[in-house]
Amino acid sequence: MKAYWATFSKVLMGLLERPMWMMLLISLCVMSTVYVHRTVWDLPVAVIDQDHSSASRLLIRNLDATSKVKMVGYDSLDKAIHDLGWRKLFAVIIMPTDLEQKILSGKAVTVPVYGDATNRLANGQIQQDVQSAYQEMLNHYDQALLLRSGFSERQAQIVMTPIIGQARDLFNPGISFAAIVFPGLLVLLLQHSLMIASVRVSIVLNAQGKPPLPVYLGGLSALLPIWLFLSIVLFVLWPWVLGYRQTAAIPELLLLTFPFLLAVLGLGKFLTECLRSVEMIYLTLSFITMPVFYLSGTIWPLQAMPDWVRGIAFMIPSTWAAKAIAGVNQMGLSWQSALNDVAMLLLLGAFYALLGVVIGLLRDRVRLRTLLKR
Repeated sequence: MKAYWATFSKVLMGLLERPMWMMLLISLCVMSTVYVHRTVWDLPVAVIDQDHSSASRLLIRNLDATSKVKMVGYDSLDKAIHDLGWRKLFAVIIMPTDLEQKILSGKAVTVPVYGDATNRLANGQIQQDVQSAYQEMLNHYDQALLLRSGFSERQAQIVMTPIIGQARDLFNPGISFAAIVFPGLLVLLLQHSLMIASVRVSIVLNAQGKPPLPVYLGGLSALLPIWLFLSIVLFVLWPWVLGYRQTAAIPELLLLTFPFLLAVLGLGKFLTECLRSVEMIYLTLSFITMPVFYLSGTIWPLQAMPDWVRGIAFMIPSTWAAKAIAGVNQMGLSWQSALNDVAMLLLLGAFYALLGVVIGLLRDRVRLRTLLKR
């Protein structure tokens, strides 16, 4: 135990004296500036009113009242399409001739919308607002028609909305889970930084001769206090600063983060024994960062991946950590619901660590023969 604590203290003090791990917080500050608003709003959208009726003006007011759209009046369609091509506008909406007359006569109405499909987020927000504003306008006219037909306001409301919906927060691990990009980025950032640090510690210890097991464990475990602190900053403090919803307590997040850190340390041991060269390890980590991000299920659901791709994704610790941490901290799940993910993280950590030890023994044939003779 003396060797363990001596190595633990030496590595931990070295990390505190030269806090290069603080670069992670600087990177986090720079990266998360794009998520400060959490969504988009006041997108400039051109409107060309060819009807000049009460219906067209009502629809324009409804659109302008939304937080995502900022209506800009245009007299010329060619000018609006020109500005759309030069990215001065995100969409062009045309109020067609006889809009109100067609609505009152019960005819089908088409409101042309030209959108910039290259920006999927803005285009999707505008499409939702247009549909919402159009439906609100139709409800106004439908209610007026019912009132003129002798219905009371209560009866008209029941006819128009016979079922009253109520929104409740539910966890959906499918398509909607891909929208939780920010927590997934934090998980990937924590995984990548810890993997680099663990590989660096392993290489330094191996350069001093084959270290005993207590020394090796002491060096790697010295990383845990630093990265547990970073996990609180990443998963608690920084989302709170940005105003993101959080439903988990700090102890719950630490209970989820600790197995994740152990799994990453095991993966770091495996990579160290496979590559051993500092240049090769850093080069490999640089190239696998983006594929790991795509395979983690953060921006594309695991259920939509081919089976063999999903199998690779399940072998990456961040896949399970992103699902567990985002589910508990953003989606309101209980900590017990993530126990399967925690078990998988511990299993992956043990698997990679054992695999790394086996590879290390196969490379060090002298030690392998000594163990076999015993």
